[in-house]
Amino acid sequence: MEKPPVKMMDPTLAEMGNHLSDAMKILESGKLETEQGQEGRKMSWKEIPGPLQGDGQDVVSILQLVQNLVHGDDEEQGHRRMQYVGEQGHMALLGHSLAAYISVLERERLRKLTTRILSDTTLWLCRLFRYENGSAYFHEDDREGLVKVCRLVMNTHYEDFTTEGFTALSSKHPVIYQSAACRPGLGQHLCSQLGLPLSSLCIVPCNTMFGSLHQMDVALLDKLVKDDRDSGKLPLLLIANAGTPGAGHTDKLSRLKELCVQYNMWLHVEGVNLATLVLGQVSSTVTAATKCDSMTLTPGPWLGLPAVPAVTLYRHEDPALSLAAGLTSSQPVEKLRALPLWLSLQYLGHDGIVERIKHASQLSQQLLEHLKTLASIKTSDILDSEVSLLEALRMVEDELNSPVVVFRFSHENSAPSSGGSVEGSYAGERDILDAFNRWLGDQLAEQVPLSGVDVVELEDEGTCVRFSPLMTAAALGTQENDVAALVEKLAEMIPVLCCTLRLRQDFRDEVLQQASLSYIEDLNWPGLGVVRFEPRTTDLDEDKRQDRVEKINSDLLKKLMELDTDLIFSGGPEFSEEKNCIFIGIATEDLDVAELVETIMSLGRDIEESGKLFENMTEVVRKGIQEAELQLQKANEEKLMEEGVLRQIPLVSSVLNWFSPVQASVKGRTFNLAEGCLDSTEPVYSIKAQMSKEDSPDSPKSNTRRFPGQKLFRRPGAGSDSISETSSVSQLEESFRETLHSQAADEAEVPQERPAHILEETALADQRVPEGQETESVDTLR
Repeated sequence: MEKPPVKMMDPTLAEMGNHLSDAMKILESGKLETEQGQEGRKMSWKEIPGPLQGDGQDVVSILQLVQNLVHGDDEEQGHRRMQYVGEQGHMALLGHSLAAYISVLERERLRKLTTRILSDTTLWLCRLFRYENGSAYFHEDDREGLVKVCRLVMNTHYEDFTTEGFTALSSKHPVIYQSAACRPGLGQHLCSQLGLPLSSLCIVPCNTMFGSLHQMDVALLDKLVKDDRDSGKLPLLLIANAGTPGAGHTDKLSRLKELCVQYNMWLHVEGVNLATLVLGQVSSTVTAATKCDSMTLTPGPWLGLPAVPAVTLYRHEDPALSLAAGLTSSQPVEKLRALPLWLSLQYLGHDGIVERIKHASQLSQQLLEHLKTLASIKTSDILDSEVSLLEALRMVEDELNSPVVVFRFSHENSAPSSGGSVEGSYAGERDILDAFNRWLGDQLAEQVPLSGVDVVELEDEGTCVRFSPLMTAAALGTQENDVAALVEKLAEMIPVLCCTLRLRQDFRDEVLQQASLSYIEDLNWPGLGVVRFEPRTTDLDEDKRQDRVEKINSDLLKKLMELDTDLIFSGGPEFSEEKNCIFIGIATEDLDVAELVETIMSLGRDIEESGKLFENMTEVVRKGIQEAELQLQKANEEKLMEEGVLRQIPLVSSVLNWFSPVQASVKGRTFNLAEGCLDSTEPVYSIKAQMSKEDSPDSPKSNTRRFPGQKLFRRPGAGSDSISETSSVSQLEESFRETLHSQAADEAEVPQERPAHILEETALADQRVPEGQETESVDTLR
């Protein structure tokens, strides 16, 4: 069989592909710049931009400038390599370059090429997502498709809208219905682009009694539409979700479609769950989206394609109205928006697209199965009938194959403290749990970055951790081992969170027993608690007192941070309302709360006392200098009385001292800063040993016995790191036996090399000596 003849590639296209490949290597590697260039860049590119150069620059220099701008802060904030976009990403980027090249073709050739690109891409997407007889609109802003669809619906219901504008709406005011779970600001953006008042937007609440709390209340929607029709308004369009932005729930699309047909409304669907339409097995709830009037797809994040447009698929029979609404265009250049997606879909192929969506769904199922085995993690299918809906997390899945997983740490399964259940031990428990879950999500995202987890705020459940691999896995390259690492880290953090939650009340009780410590109730702090040291001085005004509080707590924080402990001490978040406080982080099971509070108290008192000494230093030094001057003057007068007036005359004093020398005694003085008085230096020279003082320890003394290797604030035997007394003694005994054994071995080897006189002395020393003569005999031998 003869092979088809190979056609020569256009040199321009080949060169464009090579340039793109070289450019991506430069931007991704970050190794092109020389050392001299790096030194010059530190002095040049960060400065104020200068004028445009007259002679221009080559491609490599321009790409180098882009690389510097991208990687400029790597030295200061750590090296952060550009996200690897892969070959399919290169195809998408090549599409943008090709669009510029194709746009300069002659008009007829351009029209044929763009028509082919648009028709192919539309056909492939409609077949992939089971949307029969649909048209496609490609747009950069994922909200733009909905705006065009609304304009199409308004042109359909208001025949004079294109000529009369908003005056055509005066007969019947249009109403757009939107679920309360839709992404924030969508309805407001829609009204702004269409020139409609906000009164035209109706927010439909979600379920409150039955079903998911993130699904639209269909019965309430039916009532709202009836009331609007009775009041002379025109129900225009309904926006539903196949995967809400926060939780990933899917509305009851079949029932909503029936209502839209009944009231002649347009049904638009959007959401991440629409991606599962490409799979072989799809839930019935998501499959109902194929019957809607329009849907918005975002294949870029789903497939890991950078800079590809979003797509809105719709069905409408009148092409003139579609053209008037802006869904279609007669300009060939507008159709080139589909070119990056056209290239990428061909590169991936049908099997590659399905494999990526399937892989993301399997990652979600893997995480969901592991979460069900973890205590203190709430999911929707582990709801206890005795627990209210507001106290437990509803899992963000309507069916088992939902690609979005949301979970939340809860204290219900953790052991209660000695004072009772954790639930009733403090007020504002939901705020505290939200803070703990926020910390948990941040830690998981930092320690397992390839998992792509983030923190989401849900209205009813509170703060949760979300795992949405459809939006992140393709770009990050998330694999099954990343999910396993995520579960492993989560299993390590759950006991720590439970311990901190139990010890939080104990810490509060211990602090309240100390007069100089104030417990600060900060419900947004994910840690053991917040404390402030209050000085005992009350004779200062408010400003001076605040300055002293700030100085003491700042020094106290530095002292605590220097201690050898697993606890983390900080000054709190940057935008915290509480100032001049010490924030104590996550605790462990073996934490000794009483010792911790005692240490904070003792360090605070030491800092306060030393602060008082420094504050009084000026006055003490001034009084000491005055006293020293008086004593020096008194000493000079005594010297004058002792030596006489004649000895003060220069010539006479020399003669007198020659015949009758005077033994003058110099009395030294030392200034005691602590007591603020002058002392004589005679004790320094007479009893010098009494002047030595023991240095104060760097760390606070504790009555708790501490074993070798044990850190501060840990109860012996409470944790795995603590060393028991029995094991310590046994280790000492074993070490002692090893020492004796080594000495015996040395003694067994040494006698072979000893001289004769040493052996004689050893023999004499080994002879028995009568009692009372041991010392004398030893001295004799010596």
